[in-house]
Amino acid sequence: MGEEKKGLIDNIIDRIGVTEAPLFRTPDYMYNISYWLGAMVAAAFIYTVITGLFLLMYYQPAYAYQSTQNIIYNVPYGSVLLFSHLYGAYIMIILAYIHMFRNFYKGAYKKPRELQWVTGVILLALTLGASFFGYSLVSDVLGVNAIDIGSELLVGTGIPGATTLVGWLFGPGGSAALSSNPLVRSELFDRLLGWHILLVFLLGVLFVFHFMLSERYGMTPSAKEKPKVPAYYTKEEQTRFNEWWPRNFVYMLSIVLLTWGIILFVPNLLANINGLPIVINPYPAPQAGSPQAISVQPYPPWFFLFLYKFVDFLLPNGMPITPILVLAVLVLGLVILMLLPFLDPSDYLSVTRRKFWTWIMTTLIIYLVELSVWGYLQPGVPEPFNAQVEYLGPPLIIVGLLVYLWKPKENQVNSISKTEAKVIKMNITPMEILLASVASLSLAGTFINFLEFPTVINGIILLPVTLFAAYMLRRVAGFIIGRKPIAAVGSQVGVSWKKKAAFYGIIIIFIISLFLLGLMWTLPSVGPQATYAGMDLGVILMLWGIAVQLYHYEVYVRE
Repeated sequence: MGEEKKGLIDNIIDRIGVTEAPLFRTPDYMYNISYWLGAMVAAAFIYTVITGLFLLMYYQPAYAYQSTQNIIYNVPYGSVLLFSHLYGAYIMIILAYIHMFRNFYKGAYKKPRELQWVTGVILLALTLGASFFGYSLVSDVLGVNAIDIGSELLVGTGIPGATTLVGWLFGPGGSAALSSNPLVRSELFDRLLGWHILLVFLLGVLFVFHFMLSERYGMTPSAKEKPKVPAYYTKEEQTRFNEWWPRNFVYMLSIVLLTWGIILFVPNLLANINGLPIVINPYPAPQAGSPQAISVQPYPPWFFLFLYKFVDFLLPNGMPITPILVLAVLVLGLVILMLLPFLDPSDYLSVTRRKFWTWIMTTLIIYLVELSVWGYLQPGVPEPFNAQVEYLGPPLIIVGLLVYLWKPKENQVNSISKTEAKVIKMNITPMEILLASVASLSLAGTFINFLEFPTVINGIILLPVTLFAAYMLRRVAGFIIGRKPIAAVGSQVGVSWKKKAAFYGIIIIFIISLFLLGLMWTLPSVGPQATYAGMDLGVILMLWGIAVQLYHYEVYVRE
């Protein structure tokens, strides 16, 4: 018999050798978004790099604020690029935090993934640094204030060479943004742009290494599967799992599309809402040195608000906390976080068997949020020691008590043999699937109407329609991806309905996408009104991500 004829894509994959690459094989239960948060961070990073390259074509360091305004108001889809680039970085930071803390709670920092955790913490630090310099490139009052705050903090430490370091980082300093000489302004923003690009480059290089480490041992297994370290699947065990190509690729594609859709939709929606807090508004603040900037409260980037508030703390003797102490606490905390795999002696993945560090990390999450909100509501207000105890003491004590009283559970692996049949109550009906389809179409029509006539009434109408559609789609999504089984294990009726629901869901999404694509070309492409097209494209990408998820379920998920 002759060799089976391969298609074009199969031939390309065969020539590249993807199927022979030593990529991690994935068990079925890992096709869950919580196991793929790293892929979402990577998707956000790739998006910001791509949009950043386009923005670089129009950005002029000597005229930073003017060129930013030109991008928003004159460049086709410039506002979409700029706002989504900004929020791509914001979403990347949020996802990186979620990814890090999720990996802590799952024990994914333990042997043999110590180096992977260390590089992950460094990646988070580089992300914050790159975002800081990018945030300051606009030359608005917030960006320039961020430069001044950073410079004062470093110089105030009194460390030998601090002034030289500030010169390396910020050149002539934030005051150069107020200069009437374009060469002076260029000296500052060329320096900031250079650091921004350099840190992004280092991010990319380190991310490749981080990815190689993740593929070396794969995703951390569930604690039910591997309760103790070293927690990884052997090569023999991996032979039972799914190959990277094509299933992992399909699932990752759905995650990338969903992430990019969110990055596009959120900032372009926020750009059309008045009264947003200035720290999360996609539009630049007033230009530094302008009359409008006088009334603007100086804030650092929102992702450094926790540090901004920490600087306001007073010592028990009533004296202000010194910059050197702030820097020492920050560096020490970062070092402890990096060395966590070596400081935690427990061999168990379960958080109930790692109580001390579970207490510390959970309290850290609360403090990051609490200090950020506190810093926004009361910026620059000195906080006496008793106020610090009043706000920060209760979470420390309450979390400590809860973790202490949290009793470890024995690992229980529940399985159903192939010959058993477990009857599960029906929890979704064909009518609900129909209602979800109608809700999706209603949401599309209401959303389009709101884009064309963005009035308060249409916004009020859009809200309940959105909530209803989100509820129905969540029901159907849970049904489709198998979180809510609908019939006996092995039941052909249940399998048939799920597969059909996925198939018809793809068709519905395809029809809605065609409609939204046609609409996008009728929307303005220049100025703030281009954000309507950005929202439209964001919805399309999210729908495509859902469609690929449905395809993944229909083709690869075994009932």
